[in-house]
This record gives sequence, structure tokens and C-alpha cells, in this order.
Amino acid sequence: MKFTTRKFGKILTMKLITLLFMTLSAAQPTPPSSNKTVHQFTVTDIDGQAFDLSNLKGKKVMIVNVASKCGLTPQYEKLQALYETYGPNKFVILGFPANNFLWQEPGTNQDIKSFCSTKYDVTFPMMSKISVKGKDKHPLYKFLTTKSENGLSDEGVSWNFQKFLIDENGELVKVISPRTQPDDKVVTDWLNQ
Repeated sequence: MKFTTRKFGKILTMKLITLLFMTLSAAQPTPPSSNKTVHQFTVTDIDGQAFDLSNLKGKKVMIVNVASKCGLTPQYEKLQALYETYGPNKFVILGFPANNFLWQEPGTNQDIKSFCSTKYDVTFPMMSKISVKGKDKHPLYKFLTTKSENGLSDEGVSWNFQKFLIDENGELVKVISPRTQPDDKVVTDWLNQ
């Protein structure tokens, strides 16, 4: 077989291109991933007891910051209905009272618990009052609002009743606007997947 300089050049060029492609493919950075999940957190429930989120493995979870004196407070009714329809075996709602927006959750944990049970018959788990923004932001909310921790997005809490959807593996999958109703199609479609 006779090689000409031209054929040799084509073969060499093809080998170099293949080698370069393989090198660049191997060198591509992998997207940042977070091995963190909500299951790493233990929070305090409204009665002052430890609530280990790792006990929610295998369940879909909606985390929502709530307030008793907000124009969106009637969402409690739809949150409770959603919980009655889909929970508690495969889906859980966690309510986190927060007083970060115009002092719309001024009460004590006991005041909040009484309000939720008498006004809206809330049976989904309610947590102790926390901060969802600012310097004293709770570590769970730091995770939920920081892409380097949650692997999905940097999205601060904009108002009361912002909803964070968590999959069965404890990973954040979607952030829902405060004004979007708890039983919106985007939520029910996710629950029915």
C-alpha cells in the first residue's frame, strides 16, 4: 500500500480531530450538583418537638411560609384540602410561620396553633415560627433559596405563602409564587406524576 503525503496528512488530521474531540468531551465541566437535600434538616415543630425531615423520605413535600394576618391567609383552607386529598402517606405539607413580611405573623407558637386549628382545621404539620429571609434566615430556608445548596435556583422568599415543592428524594424541584393557589394545576399535576 502506497501512502502519499496527502493521504498521510488526512489520516493524521482525522486522528488529531478525534483525539481533540475526546479530550474536550472529557474536560467538559459537569453541572454543579448538590448532594444536599431537605432530609438533612431537623426543625422544631409548633409544640417545640424535634421534627426530623429525613422521616419524609419517599414522600413529596410542600414547604410553605405562612402568616395569620395576611391577605393570602385564606390559602390555609386550600392547603388543608390538598393535604386531605393527597396526604399524609405520599404527600406532606409543612407550614412554617414567619413574621418577615409587614409583621403579619405576630403571635406566639401557641397563638398560631390555636388560630390554625380553630379557623382552618389545619391538620398538616406546623412548625415553630422562624425567619425565612435576612441575617437570621433559618438554615432550611437558606437551602431552599440558594442554588449552590439546592442545585435548582437562587430564589428568595418574596412574600407569605411561597411554596417549595420537594420530591421523594428530598430535592427541590419547583418554587411556586405566593399568589398561586395551593391547588393550582401546576401543583396537582406534580402530585399526580
